[in-house]
Parts: sequence; structure tokens; C-alpha cells
Amino acid sequence: MNPLAARFTGFFGLTGLLGRLGRARSGDSEVLPVRLGQSRRSATGTAPTRAQGFDQPLVWVTVGLLLWGLVMVYSASIAMPENPRFAKYTHSYFLVRHALWLCVAVVGALLAYQVPVNVWEKIARPLFLASLVLLVLVLIPHVGKVVYGARRWISLGPLSFQPSELAKFTVLLYASDYMVRKMDDKERFFRAVWPMGAATAIVGVLLLAEPDMGAFMVIAVIAMGILFLGGVNARMFFLIAFVLVGAFAAMIAASPWRRERIFAYLDPWSETNALAKGYQLTHSLIAIGRGEIWGVGLGGSVEKLNWLPEAHTDFLLAVIGEEFGLVGVVLVIGLFFWLVRRMMHIGRQAIALERVFAGLVAQGVAVWMGFQAFINMGVNLGALPTKGLTLPLMSYGGSAILVNLAAIAVVLRIDQESRQLMQGGRV
Repeated sequence: MNPLAARFTGFFGLTGLLGRLGRARSGDSEVLPVRLGQSRRSATGTAPTRAQGFDQPLVWVTVGLLLWGLVMVYSASIAMPENPRFAKYTHSYFLVRHALWLCVAVVGALLAYQVPVNVWEKIARPLFLASLVLLVLVLIPHVGKVVYGARRWISLGPLSFQPSELAKFTVLLYASDYMVRKMDDKERFFRAVWPMGAATAIVGVLLLAEPDMGAFMVIAVIAMGILFLGGVNARMFFLIAFVLVGAFAAMIAASPWRRERIFAYLDPWSETNALAKGYQLTHSLIAIGRGEIWGVGLGGSVEKLNWLPEAHTDFLLAVIGEEFGLVGVVLVIGLFFWLVRRMMHIGRQAIALERVFAGLVAQGVAVWMGFQAFINMGVNLGALPTKGLTLPLMSYGGSAILVNLAAIAVVLRIDQESRQLMQGGRV
């Protein structure tokens, strides 16, 4: 054999050997749709030289939303003591309480981050049952705290806890664990979907007894999202969606005050609605209209001066729109869009690494945050009927902040474990 032929034979032989090695390492499967992190292996390929332990951009975006929310809660609530209903409060009352809850939430998130994902999978069902017990306790007189006619809180000394917020997280864990356990029954309606539907219905009955239809809507969407992402048959999915839409429509039709909200949304400026069920919506639109492009400046809102009810909770975005204008509203929307997109990507990475439970949890948190933010923004902008849902991570509400941060900490843990696996380590 001449030298040139020998070179070509050696080259193609080496190429074939590398190809066989690559197929052996990948198990003759498709290339995983994930990035292998930002670390490089040493010359021996035994250990990474540098590993990033957590998703820093996700952490900083979350911190940014929390801090911005803290500032806006203070701005939106600073004038509330001028109202006789809140005369006993100081101007910094809600700021201090929100800051205390943030500290508690950060500690809770750090603790949640320390828990391995396989432990969350093992305790998913006990946590779900515990949340059901809390939802029952909140309905017991002298145990549940009544605010504005709704019994949704349990007093914990100077603070109050809302079990429905915990139920969102536990239903998410339970649904993810359920889909992993029922992977082989995804094509059978009664074996795959009916038990999960029954569990969601039990939660819904307890929430509607408070009443808290907004939380039930979020939980139903979380469960539906997990079923869809888990690969439930499309016909089953659309059948369930049709049943849920019909159920919510029946609830609205059967409730006079819910019907009034819908009619007020359709014509909020009428003489009948402007000072009744459409009052919050009209003043939210006035606030956002006053902000125009650049806003009136931080602290310059007029609508928060006892015109816009619940400005520090459900209608915080309206105050942001008035003080920061269209630019501020678009920035908030952009940050939440990035947050949801990033968590969906973390979930996709985990599923690609055959960590189905972890992937469904991460994507379920994304569905939860995205849907609740979408509803809150739609209500503030007049695109959806008024519904009592807060803006995640930003609005005043201690138990919501605590559970939201714990959920994001679990997503960060999922990402950290995925990075560890992709760098050749073990979970």
C-alpha cells in the first residue's frame, strides 16, 4: 500500500473509531437537547476544572423582582394610614411586614434548596395530604381568619398564613409524582386522568368553600399543565379542558356577585358599574393612563392615595404603570417572560437527562408563575375580568412570597443536579 493510501485508511479508521466511541457513550440515542454547561474537562477527562453550582441569572432576576416589589409595596401603601380604615397603621406598616416575610422566605428558600429532588418526590403525597388538612382547618371557625368575608388565613402570632398558596406547590409536586407513576397508563382515561382529576376536585371544593376561585383556577391550570407536559393523550387533554371551562362557567353563572363582575368588566364606565364592581378596574386604567410612556416618577402616583383599592396587592402593576409608565410595565412583563422561559428550559434539560419528575416540577413552576402573572397583568390592564390574584414575587403577601421562593429554590436545585450529572457527577 502506498503512503497516501495508508494515510487515508488511517484517517477513516480513526474517524470510524471515534464515531463508535461517541455512539457507545450516548447509548445509540439521539443527542440530548441540552448544553453541557460552562466547564471544561481536564486532559484525562476525569473531572471538570470549573463548575457553576446554580443558575445565577435566574437568581438575580428573582432578586430584582423581589426588591422592586418591596419598593413598590412601600410606595403603594405609604398613604393608606390617611384612610380611616387603616388609621391605626403607620406609614411603614406594610413595608416592615413585607420585609419580614422576605427574610423568612429567603431562609425557607435556602432550606428548600438543600433538599435533594428525589426527597421531594418521596414526600410529594404526604405534603399534598398535609395541605388538604390545612385547607380543612382554615374553614373551622376561630381557626381560620376572616378578611373581607373570605376565610383564607390561619393566624400565626403577628403573621398570617394562607394554605391555598401552599396547596399550589403541593398539587404541583403531587401531579408530577403522579405522572411519573402512571407513565404506562397515559392512554387510558380512567386509570391515568380520573384519580388526578378527583384530587384536584377535592382541592377545588375546599377552596370554593373559603371562597377562593382564583387559587382554584391556578391549581387547575397547574394540574392541566403537568398532564399535558407529561404526555397525556391529546383527546383526553382537550376533554378535561372542556370540562374545566364548563365547570368554571357554571360557577360564574350560579353566583350573582361573580356575574356582576363579568358585566362590570364588559362595561366598567357605566353609571351603575363605575362606583360598584367596576370601581377597581376603572381606577386601575386611570392609573396606567396617567403614567403614559415614562410615568410620573417613583412615589408620584395619585391613584394610590386611597382611590385604587388593594394597590399594594392585586393592583400593584397599576401603580407601577402610573409611576414608571409603559416602560415599567413592559420591563415587568419582560422579566416574567424571561423567568418562565428559563424555568421551562431547566425542566427540558432535566427531562432530557431522564429525570422526568424533576423536569415536570420545573416546568410546572413555570406554568404556575406564568399563568398567575398573566392573569394579574390582564386584570390590571383591563384585558381580563377582576380576579383576586397577586403578582408573584412583587405584590404584598407573605405566604405567597414564601411559597414562590421555595418553588424557585427547588427549580434551582433541579438545575444544580442537572449540571452535576452533565459534568460526570452523581446526584
